[in-house]
Amino acid sequence: MKKLFICLLSTVTIVYNNLFLNNFTNTTYAQQKPIPSYAKWGQIAMQKTMEQYPQAKIIDYLHIGRSKGDNTSVEKFKLWLKEKNKEFGVFVNIIFDNKTEQIIDVKFRETT
Repeated sequence: MKKLFICLLSTVTIVYNNLFLNNFTNTTYAQQKPIPSYAKWGQIAMQKTMEQYPQAKIIDYLHIGRSKGDNTSVEKFKLWLKEKNKEFGVFVNIIFDNKTEQIIDVKFRETT
């Protein structure tokens, strides 16, 4: 009788652990998103914007897209800046060589 009780208690413990405790102790891991292809250009856009507007702080950032040509491409961003009490947007276009990825020009255009 004692052996039966121990066997039954062991079975109940195993079932309890499998059904209840495992549901609470499973660890879920967040998946890392891949680095977007425009990340390098976004860093350059922010760096060049800080050089162009040294008194302003970048408060927001948007990747608009890429226009690809035969020899050159344009990576387009919109950054939102705050300087003193003024907030404004700046479109940043980075023109670069498709083969070498050398920057040809960086253009800025302010917007309200």
